[in-house]
Amino acid sequence: MVLGVLSACNSAPVQEAAIEKDSLLSCESHVPSRFGVTAGVDQEVAAGEFSKEGMVYIKGGDFLMGAADNEGRPDEYPQHKVKVDGFWMDETEVTNAQFEAFVKATGYVTTAEQAPDWEELKKQLPSGTPKPADSLLVAASLVFTPPAHAVPLTDITQWWSWVKDADWRHPQGRGSSIKGKENYPVVHVSWFDATAYAKWAGKRLPTEAEWEYAVRGGAQNQKYFWGNEDVEAGSPKANTWQGQFPNLNTQWDHFERAAPVKSFAPNAYGLYDMAGNVWEWCNDWYNEGYYQQSAAEIANNPKGPNQSFDSMEPTVPKKAIRGGSFLCNASYCKGYRASSRMKTSPDTGMEHTGFRCVK
Repeated sequence: MVLGVLSACNSAPVQEAAIEKDSLLSCESHVPSRFGVTAGVDQEVAAGEFSKEGMVYIKGGDFLMGAADNEGRPDEYPQHKVKVDGFWMDETEVTNAQFEAFVKATGYVTTAEQAPDWEELKKQLPSGTPKPADSLLVAASLVFTPPAHAVPLTDITQWWSWVKDADWRHPQGRGSSIKGKENYPVVHVSWFDATAYAKWAGKRLPTEAEWEYAVRGGAQNQKYFWGNEDVEAGSPKANTWQGQFPNLNTQWDHFERAAPVKSFAPNAYGLYDMAGNVWEWCNDWYNEGYYQQSAAEIANNPKGPNQSFDSMEPTVPKKAIRGGSFLCNASYCKGYRASSRMKTSPDTGMEHTGFRCVK
């Protein structure tokens, strides 16, 4: 169960002059700590039957994985050749309605809905670790809580807060609801939750290679799935942040937070919201040096590194996430770029993180 929160994406104000390179600041590290420790949660869920409904078949092939220009972060280089076999992919992010069907069928309880069990937790901690206050040992999750004024963008605790009873049913905590939002992407789901859903649906989470191959839609060396035009040029192309982050969103794209799936045009493969809206879990462990290890020869259906490593938080194992979210902004986090990689602890669920499945 997530206890010391380990990741979250953020953004920053749009500047008049376009930047040439994505910020080296991580939008997935050093978010507000809950207890300063972590413990894992997993639940066994029986595998379900596979249905191709709502999925798109993507023919296999070769492609160049990674950044081709100077806008990438260090973990996006070197660009290297990858081969993937054909696969089916959900045309949209998994929705609240789809996840609710899974919960009703299985009785599954997500990570965010579980209060930490101190007797179990302390078995994983150094001897003598003091027990947190009972008020902290409650079901909770991280919610985007924008301040009323500009704040330093080096401290993401200014816009992420632990909120009691925040979960997939209550995205902003007690009193909030997903009623009327059945077609919105499910959020506050950990990697364990996403994996459990995928198994129940007879599917799995995509590898990073499959995800990037899919987002590119057959094109090579484009910054975004729609080409190279800036996300805020022309008409809205994805659900991202416009204005001054984190206190002012102009909603030029018509959405302040998450948007219903299929609110924007799909990519060339017919996949919706592969940029912006919510981050999407991949199956791979995240390792910042993995591309350097993979560049010597063509990688055939790579499944990622054997173990995680993030120099920003070297003691925290992380899984890869892709696609950016409604909080991404060009002046800080261009997570909606096709090659952009980010990472987060597998037991972390947040208001801007969801997933889609493959088969």
